[in-house]
Amino acid sequence: MWDGFANGKGDFTDGPYEIQNPENFFKDDFYKYGFNPEVGSVGMPVAATIRATMPPVGWQIPLFKTLENGYVQEVPNPIWNYHKYIPYSKPGLVHDQILLYGTPEDLDDFCLKAQLANYIQYRALLEGWTSRMWTKYTGVLIWKTQNPWTGLRGQFYDHLHEQTAGFYGCRCAAEPIHVQLNLATYLVEVVNTTSEELSNVAIEVSVWDLEGACPYYEIFDKLTIPSKSTVSTSEMKYPKSKDPKPVYFLLLKLYKMSDYEILSRNFYWLHLPGGDYKLLELYKKNKIPLKITSLTFIRGSSYEVRMHIENKSEEPNSRSLVHKNHVLKDASKNFGMPPSEAVDDVPDRGKGTSLFPKMLGNFLTKASGLQVAEINGTGTGVAFFLHFSVHASKAQKNDEDTRILPVHYSDNYFSLVPGEVMTVILNFKVPSGITPRIMLRGWNYQGGHTVL
Repeated sequence: MWDGFANGKGDFTDGPYEIQNPENFFKDDFYKYGFNPEVGSVGMPVAATIRATMPPVGWQIPLFKTLENGYVQEVPNPIWNYHKYIPYSKPGLVHDQILLYGTPEDLDDFCLKAQLANYIQYRALLEGWTSRMWTKYTGVLIWKTQNPWTGLRGQFYDHLHEQTAGFYGCRCAAEPIHVQLNLATYLVEVVNTTSEELSNVAIEVSVWDLEGACPYYEIFDKLTIPSKSTVSTSEMKYPKSKDPKPVYFLLLKLYKMSDYEILSRNFYWLHLPGGDYKLLELYKKNKIPLKITSLTFIRGSSYEVRMHIENKSEEPNSRSLVHKNHVLKDASKNFGMPPSEAVDDVPDRGKGTSLFPKMLGNFLTKASGLQVAEINGTGTGVAFFLHFSVHASKAQKNDEDTRILPVHYSDNYFSLVPGEVMTVILNFKVPSGITPRIMLRGWNYQGGHTVL
């Protein structure tokens, strides 16, 4: 079936299908052929899906058994074994990617940390391939996007159609124009899969610590990226700097020098070589203030909600980032809208104009007023791993699943550095007689907040 796909002579291998050290995807010996017809990894869903699809005995998280060689073996419950659970460790080769964040306390904590690992795994998988695009690799197919049942392996969305964070890691890495960090060399790379050359572009590189400061900042400018190619620019040298923090955030932005339009944005959380992410456990207590401005369009049972999310904390030092480059592009425009312009961009209903003329046309017939929700906090720094969910507005009974599914998000599982604004667009249908409410959760917002 796969004859000729790999080296042109019918030779190929598929896989691997288990957890990997993220940097291994970038190494020359990871896969020896040009085309991999099938490669897979982990696929743990969110905790709400486990509760909705399994009896309480199946809510037990794995036991972590330390072996003589120092590696950890996960021992899942029998129901997870039956549902083909792929562990987040590979004793002898890969240390447990969930324990890097600390021992999980319960199902919710385990599944949240699994989403962090899911995002890193699938982004690294695709970025490793595109790092050697057309120099070693010609392509790759991922096994698989979803399960036809309540399986616990290799999926971007679960049996109930809730996306895992791996979906958004893959989505990030698969941009036609993409800026990325080579996790093996720490070179900053630009991938251009389009037929047009990129010229007069620049990369903004900023590191953010857990105190909200920006201790490392660089601009790589006047770059030209040929079509159908991957170009290495310069090394990200923060780990080699004096007194680097053991855990830090890295934000890469590729933008046009002419008008600062952002072409690609990529956010990483990283630790120093040989370290772990356990300091992030304390970071959960850092409550970052957010402002969420939303506008809702309704036609029958179909909803489209546009959310502007702003990190209201301020950077504690005086470093000034590139003009306007703290604003993210959104799903309906090439460039994001800062909060000061959000009200001005609301349509004048008397003139019949539309906020989303390209996307919506005449589809939507009813628009709600602009609504603002604020999440108070005194912390400063990155609002980490934010994610929306849509629920039915009704009293929840015990562990009843109130989610409305499926929901299509323009982005999810995202993070914002101080001052950043991002637009996320949600599309979904609501059952008859149900009023939706939208929840925002994140690493710094464990309990969740109703924002609409």
